Amino acid sequence: MSRNQHAPAAEIPTSVDALGILASQQIQVAAGVEHHEHYTQHGLLSMLWYPADDSENAVVMGGGAMGGLLGGAGLYHDLGLALVADGIAAASVDWRAPNQVDSCTHDMLAVMQLMARRGAKRFVTIGHSFGGAIAIRAAASVPPAVVPGVVTLATQSGGCEPAETLSDRSLLLLHGDSDRILPAQSSEMVRMLAGTGELVILPGEDHLLAGAKDSIVDRLRSWIPEVLASVN
Repeated sequence: MSRNQHAPAAEIPTSVDALGILASQQIQVAAGVEHHEHYTQHGLLSMLWYPADDSENAVVMGGGAMGGLLGGAGLYHDLGLALVADGIAAASVDWRAPNQVDSCTHDMLAVMQLMARRGAKRFVTIGHSFGGAIAIRAAASVPPAVVPGVVTLATQSGGCEPAETLSDRSLLLLHGDSDRILPAQSSEMVRMLAGTGELVILPGEDHLLAGAKDSIVDRLRSWIPEVLASVN
């Protein structure tokens, strides 16, 4: 069986074909980092891909309501490089239609399916701000064995209603206590919806969590492998 055939794509209920991809291109922008662009009938889907050869473990990261690939303060790039060093593939997603819940959820699921075609079987989804709702919704669309864990960063609570179905997943919510865009109570509400999860309040941090970037990367570098190993 080839690498492009041995992933559980049937368990991810969004076909890449449904994107209506007209053309695709990719380049290697640095060692271990690929930039992919997919031109679709409904906008440009792009991502930074951090491939880990033969890894069955992967992380998909989504930005906020304005899109973008880097996450707050470039956290996604730093995390992607760190995860690859640990043998875990990663990708950050730039939405085709930012701030559109259904479209962005489709995007995250489609990227998961693209990664599955290269061998990924287990995922952690991560989302910042608006992307927190997308990470939750994407996880809720698949079985726990496919996405056993979700991380939200300064998440909004709107759109997170499917969190109530995630009681059997690991959920980590990080939020700054000085967030001027979304108060930390947003993450607390999501945890209440889920009925589970760990909420970490980061003292002095605003919405981008810039001052806590290194500590967040360190925390996720240990948390993510433990969660993925729970379904090995």
